[in-house]
Amino acid sequence: DKLKALRIKDEPVITDTLITVGNTSGRLGKGQGDVTVASIYCRLPELGGLFSKITGRSRRWSQFQAMGMARQVLEDFPDVRPSVQLVSNIGGGGGRNSDLQFNLTGPDLDKLYSLAGEIMTKMRVVPGFADVDITTANRQPEVRVNVDREKASQFGLQIQDIGGALKTLVGGEVVGTFREHDDLYDVWLRARPSDRTTRERLEGISLRSPITSNLVQMANFVSFTDDRGPNQIDRYQRQRKLTIVANLVNNKALGDAMTDVRSSIKTSNLPPGYDVTFTGRAKTLQETGQNFLIAFGLAMVFMYMILAAQFENFVHPVSILLAVPLSLPFALITMILLNEPLNIYAIFGLFMLFGIVKKNGILQVDYTNTLRARGMERTEAILQANRTRLRPILMTTMMLVASMIPIALGQGPGAAGRASMAKIIIGGQMLCLLLTLLVTPISYSIFDDWGAGRFGFRKRRREVSAGVQAGAVVPVSSD
Repeated sequence: DKLKALRIKDEPVITDTLITVGNTSGRLGKGQGDVTVASIYCRLPELGGLFSKITGRSRRWSQFQAMGMARQVLEDFPDVRPSVQLVSNIGGGGGRNSDLQFNLTGPDLDKLYSLAGEIMTKMRVVPGFADVDITTANRQPEVRVNVDREKASQFGLQIQDIGGALKTLVGGEVVGTFREHDDLYDVWLRARPSDRTTRERLEGISLRSPITSNLVQMANFVSFTDDRGPNQIDRYQRQRKLTIVANLVNNKALGDAMTDVRSSIKTSNLPPGYDVTFTGRAKTLQETGQNFLIAFGLAMVFMYMILAAQFENFVHPVSILLAVPLSLPFALITMILLNEPLNIYAIFGLFMLFGIVKKNGILQVDYTNTLRARGMERTEAILQANRTRLRPILMTTMMLVASMIPIALGQGPGAAGRASMAKIIIGGQMLCLLLTLLVTPISYSIFDDWGAGRFGFRKRRREVSAGVQAGAVVPVSSD
């Protein structure tokens, strides 16, 4: 009710809600669900944009504003551990879709909980983190079975005998199958709910002693205590693990969040045998950063091969590609000035920017070679080519910037991510345009001299060859 009462500019923030209680992980019907979890799915009004008056769409505020207000409402419930997040785009919308996830692994589960609590406490005081929580917490109600091994051995009973009986009576076990027409059903053996829901009933369960062949009640060697614990114990690379999750607010970049987490972990002094591994989007960002360098190197190699085949020259492609890595600092400066995080879309924009910068260099070098083939001197050809190609370069740049402006505005559902790609292309292209017009002609002259052997080793080799020819003996006929 409090969520439905939220208002932004007298407009309802949430129109409909759907509440589910309980979360089943694993096989259905086997008691592996988490009964302490409830989910509230909220539907927001349709998103309005530049043409909201025409389309009738009313919402002009972002879903992140609504999420921030929902967090404030949930703070009024101290016994609740809230997590406000977007619904996953894949699957049915259940499970965690947190911005930051990492695994804490180690041999001892109690030590893991202690370390996780220390790390989460440090993360909560860092600006930009919200909904810091642990996915497998000690909050599942359970009944702990304490077996007196010495007393049980007096009756000839072992741990597996006691555990097997409790598993069958409490959890259930398939003891046969039932066929009806063409359908086959499992037959489950399980105690009635009234005989398995209290400690007194469990203590009254009787087992047959292999020694005396008499029935012995579990109360003689087993005690039951109420406790809380995890609903399941997860493992990662054969180690017990706990997953710590958090959402990012105030436009905090994922890379900065990972740096803050590493700082918190470093001050926690993890014991030997305990480690932290990023998962989810953080792992994807790590892999993307590593693969970006490989992809950039391969792109440079393939572009060089294609340009070398096109110009039938091994030197001119170098003068074209030299401007490509120089565009990277301008793209990063754009992201810093616009306060945009470096995400997957921004990396895609970088690769598009490389192709655009290369295209401008091709226009300059190709026309320079054309003028030189007509007999024009190199310096004059370079200047004339830049004057002639300046107009098409400016036209294509303006067309590209204009086409990216609607994407950069971030209007419409899900447009915030694509806006990063457009902004990095617009800013990077505009800032490195002048650099391209200067670097390409200069590098063309330098590498053309190198290719023609006008300095360096090839020049000295040509001078030596000329000296040998000057000192050669020319035979003269006696006739």
